[in-house]
Amino acid sequence: MLKRFDKLYGIDLGTSNTVIYEKGKGIVLNEPSVVATNLDTGELLAVGAEAQAMIGRAPDHVDISYPLTNGVIANFDKTSSMLQHFIKKIQGRSLLMRSSQIYISVPCGITNVQKRAIEETMIHKGAKKAIAVEEPLAAALGSQLRIDEPIGHLVLNIGGGTSQVAVLSLGGIVASHTIHRAGMSIDRDIMDYVKKQYSLEIGEPTAEQIKIQIGTASATATERSMDIRGRDGISGLPRTVRLVSTEIYAVVNDFLTSVIDAIRATLERCPPELAGDVIEQGILLCGGGALLEGIGERISKETGVRVQIAENPLECTALGTGMMLNVFSGKKRPSWQSDKQEETAMEA
Repeated sequence: MLKRFDKLYGIDLGTSNTVIYEKGKGIVLNEPSVVATNLDTGELLAVGAEAQAMIGRAPDHVDISYPLTNGVIANFDKTSSMLQHFIKKIQGRSLLMRSSQIYISVPCGITNVQKRAIEETMIHKGAKKAIAVEEPLAAALGSQLRIDEPIGHLVLNIGGGTSQVAVLSLGGIVASHTIHRAGMSIDRDIMDYVKKQYSLEIGEPTAEQIKIQIGTASATATERSMDIRGRDGISGLPRTVRLVSTEIYAVVNDFLTSVIDAIRATLERCPPELAGDVIEQGILLCGGGALLEGIGERISKETGVRVQIAENPLECTALGTGMMLNVFSGKKRPSWQSDKQEETAMEA
């Protein structure tokens, strides 16, 4: 069945980053999901890392935006242009290779209409077949979990736009909970804190660097400091202030509380047998949020469940989408694929 397809791609189309896996080659692209366009002419100016470098530094006629919101397409045209640019960068030409099959990750709990929009975007770019799969399933598979067994696994995926909790068993999602708070919302919270506490305005790139360098999920972590520069909110002049990690912990703490509440809500909705499995198997933590210092220990302490951080937290979802056909060969349709998804996949 797979002989019909010359290429197999797995795509993690995330709110903050797009990661593409090509069968036989591995991860071939990992870039920010950012697009820069000229508002006067509509011209595409930059995509990915090049566009991200323009954030906070571009003139008024240049619009820099993330074409996905909470893991789903918010701007179809910009998403299409972004994917076309990424594929051209990989292959040296603008169209996705014909006779290719695409597995693309989507947040769990989105509507069939939203899934169909993502699948049709891929088919519009030349794919023969496109199948949307839930991110927790792909992340678990990319982390080497045996998701086809009758054993409960809990996956916590903290991405850029959403944080998703899902209990998996027999190749499907038994219970899940999604909150629209994740890495990018932490950045915004840091920006708001610095503005309120120091009357200093900073941009998203600076906020992200603060999160990476001195962000922590532990109240007892060794204190670190960082000098940041921004614009004084009163005088309008440049100014430098020093932040310490305990301040950022206070900012991050509210987000962590909401994540832990989501874990509890998910476990309350799953069968007792699977909840018992989760205690034995532990929690798999993946996504960019897994890199926050002390987050595994904090979640384990609050829930009483062991936490394991994925070996490649930023890439495991893309790896999982690329591995889908290795696990579920064409004789039987995967359990997560609906009839409508199959119809969409076969349309082109």
